[in-house]
Amino acid sequence: MNLVPQIFAGLTNGSFFAIIGILLTLMAQLTRVVNFSQVAFGMFGGFVGLWLETGRNHLPVWLGAIIAIVITAALSSIVGWIIATWLPNAQMAARSAVTVSSLLILVATGSVLFGASHNNYKPLLPSIPITVKVGGTDLIITYNMIALVLLSLAVVIVMQIVLKRTMFGVRLRAISDRQSAAELLGVNVKALNVGIWAVSGAIISLAISFLPSTISNDYISFSLLIIPGAAAALVGAFKNMWLAL
Repeated sequence: MNLVPQIFAGLTNGSFFAIIGILLTLMAQLTRVVNFSQVAFGMFGGFVGLWLETGRNHLPVWLGAIIAIVITAALSSIVGWIIATWLPNAQMAARSAVTVSSLLILVATGSVLFGASHNNYKPLLPSIPITVKVGGTDLIITYNMIALVLLSLAVVIVMQIVLKRTMFGVRLRAISDRQSAAELLGVNVKALNVGIWAVSGAIISLAISFLPSTISNDYISFSLLIIPGAAAALVGAFKNMWLAL
């Protein structure tokens, strides 16, 4: 049995789950948080962008995606600021519990504001299937699949370079490993924490903009995609982004 076509067919979903797992791993390493509300943040911004695209404003898809990224980064930053301000020295379980609360709030709010079905959700790139013949086998790929694969690879590579080869990466690792020492050395721990949350929100929102509408069509189902993403992070024990990928 030739499994190659099935593997290619699963690359869109798989790449998105990989991005979730990579971001969960990054957040666990740098902020000591398992961010269960990560996808819910992205979907809230995405559905606001969708409403602007399909409502009276009729904004172009790319502009709706930019607005979604900004909204998602802002919402994520707010939760990051709350945790960094009120639970700076708490254990990971207590800090992660805040994200469960934000997940429930976002799911309830999103379901009320946006309704149950979103069949008109449009990905950022055209969903035109491209047939590529490899070794006598027809493989179906799309622009959005390629974008998600490249984005997942780019996130891992860039983060590895930043964390291991730059002084900024040393500071990022310090706010998790030696927070008190980092503060004594003049590192703005709270600002870096909030920045990590903002970047994570922006990346997940960008990834969501490439998702085809066939993956899901309601806010709750979209938000629960955090579960397979968490499974990917678990493969890497929330420490190794390459294994999560």
